[in-house]
Amino acid sequence: MICHDMPIKFNQWDVEGLSPRHNKAGAMTETDPESAEIERTAVTETSEEDESSEADDLPSLRITADYQFGAGAGTALFPRDEELEIRRSSSGRPQQVHADGTRLVTYATDGRFTLGLAGGARLADVLDSPAGRVVVGDESEPFVRDGKNVFAKFVDEADGDIRAGDEVLVTHENGDLLAVGRAELDADAILDFTTGMAVKVRDSASE
Repeated sequence: MICHDMPIKFNQWDVEGLSPRHNKAGAMTETDPESAEIERTAVTETSEEDESSEADDLPSLRITADYQFGAGAGTALFPRDEELEIRRSSSGRPQQVHADGTRLVTYATDGRFTLGLAGGARLADVLDSPAGRVVVGDESEPFVRDGKNVFAKFVDEADGDIRAGDEVLVTHENGDLLAVGRAELDADAILDFTTGMAVKVRDSASE
């Protein structure tokens, strides 16, 4: 059992309030990917040219991803054999991770990740449905794919461990990933309510 009352330090970053997948607490702080000054640094874990602690960033980020999304999430998001670009704040703190010029995640100041659609697709490949998912049917599919928010009345299924503030995948009942975003309600409320927003969509398949 992991104690949730103590801050957990992952290398040089103190992670306050981060709770593990399947036992979550607290709301997620949404970070605008374009809001802060960042520097681009392409890194691979095996590069011999790394002269700083950059090579240590990816293992720490994998641990954080496993803690937030579940076992295997870190390796799925940040494979060991892939060149990934870490964009940093002006203070040098990891802020975004990109692959082939596409944002996978933003690393928020509260120590959690917000997902880009590419990152969501990687998680969808390793998390068994309905883990991490809010599922909608044909009626909502074109709207969510177009970037519209998800409303509770149109949700067919949801991971029972979802808490308000969690990063979630929004999928069609056929399994297609439509969007990623922030849950606005706990799973029980998402399934019980007939009004209200279930997921605030941040990135969608049509964007």
